Amino acid sequence: MTDKLVALVPAAGIGRRMGADKPKQYLPLTEHCILGETLARLLAHPAISEVVVALAAEDPYFDDLAQASHPKLRTVIGGDERADSVLACLAAVNPDIAPWVLVHDAARPLITAGDIDAVVKAARAGQGAILAAPLVDTIKWSQDGKRIEETVPRQHLWRALTPQCFPTGALRLALSEALAEGASITDEASAMERLGWPVTLVKGRNDNIKITEPADLPLARWLLSQQESC
Repeated sequence: MTDKLVALVPAAGIGRRMGADKPKQYLPLTEHCILGETLARLLAHPAISEVVVALAAEDPYFDDLAQASHPKLRTVIGGDERADSVLACLAAVNPDIAPWVLVHDAARPLITAGDIDAVVKAARAGQGAILAAPLVDTIKWSQDGKRIEETVPRQHLWRALTPQCFPTGALRLALSEALAEGASITDEASAMERLGWPVTLVKGRNDNIKITEPADLPLARWLLSQQESC
C-alpha cells in the first residue's frame, strides 16, 4: 500500500434517537467516549496516514478527547447532513497525495484492523468497496408502520456498514452532484451508485454495530470486552 489513505469521520450530528444531554458520539463507552474509541482505532491503523473529522461549528466536547492532539488528526467544520460533512472532509484532502479515502461512522467504535484491511484491499482491486452484512431476518413491508403488506425476499439484501472506501476525486464529484440535484444520500455508496460506479461488497464482522439507541451502549461495551478477550 504505497498510496496514502485518509480516513474521514463525519461527527457533526446530534444523534436525537439517543435522547442524551450531549451528542451520542461523546457518550462514555469505556475509558474513551464513542468517538474517542473510533478515532483511536483508525489512528492506530498503519495504512491510514491521516484522519479528518468533521465537527459541529460550536463543538464544546472534542478538545477534551485524548485523540484531539494526535499528529495524524485534523478537524473541519461539518454541515447539517452527512454528505455535507463528508464533502467538508474531502475539501481538506489533496487527491494527488491521497488518492483514496475511507469514510467511517463516528458511532461505529468496534471497527477492527482486519475489516479495514479487507475493505481497502477490495476497493483498490476494483473501484471502490464497502463493508456490508447479508440480512438474516425476515423483512416485512409496511407503508403505515402498523400493518404488513408483504414479505420482502431477503436473499439479495445487504446492510451497508462502514468503512466505505473510494477514490478521493470520484467521491467528491459524486457527493457534489447528488447534493446539487437534491438527491437523498444516506451513505457514500449511494452517491457512487448514482454515477453508475461499481461498488464491491465486503462481508464485515457482526460486531461492527452502529450505536444509535440507548440499548446499543451496553451491547457495545459487551462486544468490546469480547474483542479484548480474543
